[in-house]
Amino acid sequence: MTAFAAALSEHPSPPEAVGEVVGAVLDRIGPAPDLAMLFLSPALAGAADDIAATVQATLQPGCLVGAAASTVVGGEHEVEHGPAIALWAGRTGPVLPVRITAEPADGGVRVLGVPQAAGEGGPRTMVLVADPFSLPLDALLATMADDLPDLTVTGGLASAARGPGGNRLILDGAVHRDGAVGVLLPPGATVMPVVSQGCRPVGEPMIVTEVDGQLLLGLAGQPALDRLLASAASLGDGDRSIFELGPQIGVVVDETLPTFRTGDFLIRNVTGVDPDRRAVAIGAQVEVGTTVQFHVRDADSADEELRDLMAAVAPAPDGRDRGALLFTCNGRGSPFFGQPDHDAEVVSAVVGPALAGMACAGEIGPIGGRNRLHGYTASVVILDAG
Repeated sequence: MTAFAAALSEHPSPPEAVGEVVGAVLDRIGPAPDLAMLFLSPALAGAADDIAATVQATLQPGCLVGAAASTVVGGEHEVEHGPAIALWAGRTGPVLPVRITAEPADGGVRVLGVPQAAGEGGPRTMVLVADPFSLPLDALLATMADDLPDLTVTGGLASAARGPGGNRLILDGAVHRDGAVGVLLPPGATVMPVVSQGCRPVGEPMIVTEVDGQLLLGLAGQPALDRLLASAASLGDGDRSIFELGPQIGVVVDETLPTFRTGDFLIRNVTGVDPDRRAVAIGAQVEVGTTVQFHVRDADSADEELRDLMAAVAPAPDGRDRGALLFTCNGRGSPFFGQPDHDAEVVSAVVGPALAGMACAGEIGPIGGRNRLHGYTASVVILDAG
């Protein structure tokens, strides 16, 4: 028996599909693992209650967490169309189920359910899958960063629906349509997060010299829009066309570094420009004095960064079993890379076959020691057997 196992089925019948994945996982890991993660395609999301109940009854995991998603990952495959179920299981040590909800309060939103244990016992890791329409995840992550500095949060937003109430989140025998579900891994668990933002810097780093909310007004003493246009003009034809289609900006996460390279930035979108003010709007709020640099995102950059990050993952000590969960953006996949299974193949080549996950409408993972919500990112959670 192994410490981690994963299985994928594309059978169109929910009973047949769940039977295939549960049987395969039982063969490899046996019954009653500490944690099971379940991922369903939209074609099978309507049967989520029955599927979750069957997995609970037959596999008997200590905790079952899952979600419906536009793409389901199992092993080295990403099923982007049609029915699919992926089931992952691990012997991680005892875990704590997490159910987070949000409710109106005093003109805003109050978040409920973050477990007190997340701040106890030293550094901990929480794997979270959330509904993007009912939970203010950016605000939640900011609050957790202040209140729970030793907590690493990874995971993603469910992507099976385009509106409120359409997603499915699974926690043990219950299926929810809002909030978030997840699991708090035990203290001492060997967990390695990997976050690949899929961008590379262009031009030179610049200091923010004037801001107004999320508008960059001045970069290195000149109007921000002039700096943006100059960066575009300095690129070759291929990079310029990519940049003009969707420029990105990287915000340095550690100003003490002597130089900045790919991976030293938190990537955010350039969301627009204001020609009258010669300003650039970005998807973040930064302070004067912050270092930023424009970036491009393309398939080659995303491929190179993910491969480099995975190549830097240390081998499992003493030949221990290894498993992993992959939360990749629903904007990646075949349309982006021009080939199927890209992220799953790159990650599974390093971690082995015990890999499962989903495409997300936003990915969660730490950058610069702080948990963030990302887009167009591959967030990987690697676990080693104890």
